[in-house]
Amino acid sequence: MDEKLSQVDPKLLELLVCPLTRGRLTFDRDSNELVSEKARLAYPIRDGIPIMLVSEARKIED
Repeated sequence: MDEKLSQVDPKLLELLVCPLTRGRLTFDRDSNELVSEKARLAYPIRDGIPIMLVSEARKIED
């Protein structure tokens, strides 16, 4: 995977919140997703752009 696509600018990460809960997101480098633990959702990052739509998020199963 291209190095540029697998990283999120830390400043951007500070600004982004989960659109459902308004909670904090963490970057999962292995899956290239932004994770909302509170909502149990993982938002994909495509071509370096976080897709912050609940309809595009993956549900996190236990």
